[in-house]
Amino acid sequence: MQFRDLVKQYNVLKPEIDKAMIETAASGGYIMGKAVKELEASLAEYVGVKHCISCANGTDALTLALKAWGIGAGDAVFVPDFTFFASAEVVSLEGATPVFIDIDEDTFNIDVKSLEKAIEKTIKEGNLVPKVIITVDLFGLPADYYAVKKIADKYNLLILEDGAQGFGGKIGERMACSFGDISTTSFFPAKPLGCYGDGGAVFTNSDEWAIIMDSLRVHGKGSFKYDNVRIGLNSRLDTLQAAILQVKFEAFKSYEVEDVNKAAVLYTEKLKGRVKTPIIPKDYYSSWAQYTIQLKDREQRDGLQAYLKEQSIPSMIYYPTPLHKQTAYKDLNYPANSNPVTQRLCNTVLSLPIHPYITREDIEKVCKLVVSYV
Repeated sequence: MQFRDLVKQYNVLKPEIDKAMIETAASGGYIMGKAVKELEASLAEYVGVKHCISCANGTDALTLALKAWGIGAGDAVFVPDFTFFASAEVVSLEGATPVFIDIDEDTFNIDVKSLEKAIEKTIKEGNLVPKVIITVDLFGLPADYYAVKKIADKYNLLILEDGAQGFGGKIGERMACSFGDISTTSFFPAKPLGCYGDGGAVFTNSDEWAIIMDSLRVHGKGSFKYDNVRIGLNSRLDTLQAAILQVKFEAFKSYEVEDVNKAAVLYTEKLKGRVKTPIIPKDYYSSWAQYTIQLKDREQRDGLQAYLKEQSIPSMIYYPTPLHKQTAYKDLNYPANSNPVTQRLCNTVLSLPIHPYITREDIEKVCKLVVSYV
């Protein structure tokens, strides 16, 4: 059993993907070729924003947004404590300071009460200027954007939606990657919509920011390649990856998101009452980058993972360490009791195999083993 079976997906889509790769190889347009612009237009339409600008990876997508806003030294950027390192790393690379926020124990997303307390504390201390809230659509579920937006408006902050795991999710009929002033996603292979290497994109309705980020991704270019008007990056999505994504995007829209939701429903039916299963708020829709359960403590979690491994069932811990406890951030000197929900979840979460091609039999096998252990 595979945690996320990309080989099975490839075998289903093989004729179309092989054709797309061969046509790209024959075209000679390997960098910023025709497929890139076509993909960007399709993604923008799907998300419901004016502009999609692809780039080399999801981390660069976040970087492009922060650079477009001029974020730098002396600025505070508020980041969920329970997420992948890149969400904070990009802040530090710009010279700004990440301020780590606790999360909601049911949704795994940023806790708005903790967020407002941290903003007020930052203002009162006076050492940093609050500028940006980075929300993370963790495990495929959009954050509570209507509550976050009220806080952002109250304190005149920008929202950067990190939709690396959230692409395909929605609140009501509004799609993930449309909630931020700038939103981003990742096309890392294991993401809900993944390519066969690295890739990413930014989304925005701002013409001004779109122009700046389009320039930044190609060395800060101006009117042409050798007219450099700002310091930028080398962060282009390869044409080959765009061509692969075009094929996978059609499957993603047609049935993959629906099928992975069916898989999640079956997991919840089989596991509810035995372990804490993921909670999807009313009117929310997840793209299920992960299906993450909570155990009673670290001993039970680690024991279950070891037991599943003995039965050849893969599982993952997302995430074992809060960002504020990462070695790279030890100089920020967070108190030992900081962000207690995050610290508890780092000891109790376990993600089970899920993807659009998983069978009912595989899910039932995993659930039987989980139930027998707990």
